[in-house]
Amino acid sequence: MVKGRSRTARATMPVAALAVLALTAGCTDGAGATPTITTTARAGVAPVPPGQGAYFGAWVPPSGAEPAPRATGSASPTRSASPSGAASARSVPEQVRDFERDLGRRLDIVQNYRGWKSAFPSREDSALLGGDNRYLLLTWAGADTKEIVAGEHDALIRERARAIRATGKPIFLRWQRDMDKEGLRDRVHGPAEFIAAWKHIRQIFQREKVDNVAWVWCPTAGGFGSRNAPSYYPGDDQVDWICVDAQPGGDHDYRDLSETLKLFLEWADDRPKPIMVAEFGVPRSYGARRAEWLRKAAETLQNPQVKAVVYFNSDEQAEEPRDERRRYSVTDDKRAVSALRELATTPYFNPQNLPVTSGG
Repeated sequence: MVKGRSRTARATMPVAALAVLALTAGCTDGAGATPTITTTARAGVAPVPPGQGAYFGAWVPPSGAEPAPRATGSASPTRSASPSGAASARSVPEQVRDFERDLGRRLDIVQNYRGWKSAFPSREDSALLGGDNRYLLLTWAGADTKEIVAGEHDALIRERARAIRATGKPIFLRWQRDMDKEGLRDRVHGPAEFIAAWKHIRQIFQREKVDNVAWVWCPTAGGFGSRNAPSYYPGDDQVDWICVDAQPGGDHDYRDLSETLKLFLEWADDRPKPIMVAEFGVPRSYGARRAEWLRKAAETLQNPQVKAVVYFNSDEQAEEPRDERRRYSVTDDKRAVSALRELATTPYFNPQNLPVTSGG
């Protein structure tokens, strides 16, 4: 249940700039009123939260893709179209179709990652946007925040803004995820610099009249403990979705998702924003307990403020082939696939009432 939110925080928001959507999950705040969430996104043009439940999505890398580094000081990896090059505006990538077949339903959201200088939309992005009404979650790496604020990358930002506008499709844009990580300090510099860069990019998108984007702010779950992730928050008038990356990590023999998300959810409870969990996954090291973990995760995520969840079906964060603590793909694990299918086909995570098959 969502606890009472700060009325002061609501009152200070520029109401004229915000679209207000009611959460109708049967939960009320401390005053007995229906909880509300706000977004600067335009309904019908940019992605907005479902009235009830949460979208379900995934990152499903192409088979045979090279392992990518974890988010450190280097730029986020650039993922390309499938190795066969067969993706087109008329053909959803094979790895997505296979994953959906295992789940027994179509995904609401498909995540793709792009480097700071990578052109988008790619052929694979265009394929996802071309049919079946999937949302694209575009995770865009950052550059040096001081260079961004100084205008050194304005031409590139304008080019990306125009490319997104030209799609005419609603797109989630998650720029510079995990900005709170120590490994990104040399590029992010600190909260003030990050916030200034975020606002600079948004201003360029606004000048280019890009209305089909929902802005997703996404630190790490661990950042709500030791790294003060909230200090990087640009403000309610600058963010459409608050988000978190929430893999359990390699420091725990077993850890429920509820433990990973606890501090983030406590902080988010005072923000009138929809929540996206953009990277969650169960490590292969959990073995026979993977299915149990996923079933408990389904309970944790049925929080009326959580409006989108995106499974990280990848092993790319593993530092070596035997590192099963950071391998999150459920492919080839029948029990884990079955449990994830249970989660994905739960009515709460199917707000569009998409057709469900037996899967497998």
